[in-house]
Amino acid sequence: MTSVTRHYVLAAGGTGGHLTPAFALAAELAARGHHVALVTDDRGAAIPGKPDFLPAHILPAGRFGKNPLGWIGAIRAVLEGRRMARRLNETFRPSAVVGFGGYPALPALLGALADGIPAIIHEQNAVLGRVNRLLAGRVNAIATAYPDVARLKAKFAPKVHLVGNPVRPEVLELRDREYPPFTAEGLFRVLVTGGSQGARVLSEVVPDGLAMLPPALRSRLQVTQQCRPEDLEAVRARYASHGIPAELGTYFEDMQARLADTHLFIGRAGASTIAELTAVGRPAILVPLPIATDDHQAANVREMVKAGGARSIRQTGFTAPELAKQIQAIAQSPAALANAAHAAWNCGRPKAASDLADLVESFGAAPIQDVIRVGASPARSADGVAAATARVRGE
Repeated sequence: MTSVTRHYVLAAGGTGGHLTPAFALAAELAARGHHVALVTDDRGAAIPGKPDFLPAHILPAGRFGKNPLGWIGAIRAVLEGRRMARRLNETFRPSAVVGFGGYPALPALLGALADGIPAIIHEQNAVLGRVNRLLAGRVNAIATAYPDVARLKAKFAPKVHLVGNPVRPEVLELRDREYPPFTAEGLFRVLVTGGSQGARVLSEVVPDGLAMLPPALRSRLQVTQQCRPEDLEAVRARYASHGIPAELGTYFEDMQARLADTHLFIGRAGASTIAELTAVGRPAILVPLPIATDDHQAANVREMVKAGGARSIRQTGFTAPELAKQIQAIAQSPAALANAAHAAWNCGRPKAASDLADLVESFGAAPIQDVIRVGASPARSADGVAAATARVRGE
């Protein structure tokens, strides 16, 4: 028997938080024999990590800020992006369009809705984002990364699917590895990152906080920290003054290898970061970004903190003494740190990419095709779209 090859469009904003799960889904769909295209903005087309097989289509998408005077231009950009998305639909003929949030996803989803193509949204955070809130009532399915998502109306429950947040395959491979041995005499490896651009507050606080640890713990430290380019030398000098060995860089291409050896993570609480920490099982001290839209990073940490896999410190209270206190609490003994690692691991949803791909594949084919997986035409079937929509809605 031969598999049915279909076409799917993935639409995402130009940040790593939106694109990382999109890339993971693209890899899963491609592995199943489907053709995938990406819709994003200029930043997204150039972001590191985009699979070579994934063509990127840049569509205009205006941002709707607080000043209404800018909305006219934003609306024009969205409408132009919608027209371009519909032209892409004519030639690529996708079975479904999947949006991962961010304004660049809006035109593609609007184009799908206008053309009668099934539309699915995936929410990476524990608070439904603006674009996803705007379209939640019109799309065919809503995939979530957390069991509780704020600003997601209860009336949409029949089309909500908890799948988790897809992570990169190379990170997921680490899930079945044992937590690195942490003994009373061995090295204590700490990984510090602040998202794709780094975070200045981590550079200012973490070196001094680590220096305040008890000598028995401090003497075993081995730190890897991502910094902004302009902060690099100052952070290097600060670690040197404390006598703490630290490897610093603005970007680490082998982040998964470093995560594999990490005993404790310190950093922001972005959705992709938490997904990777829980997929691998690494305890963490998390500092939610205070300016994140709807304070979604603070919401992201709740499940992991409640399970005992992480501790959260608001940036206003993120001081060197507080950091040292929280590290000691989570790493007071080798057993305590290992227990926190296991708690983090239990929060992971390692089948997120596969489960999301299953949901996406449920659109665009007649039920008999999904059972026997034979046929050749990747073109949309009106009957198949209706049947798949009914299945997801539970009709």
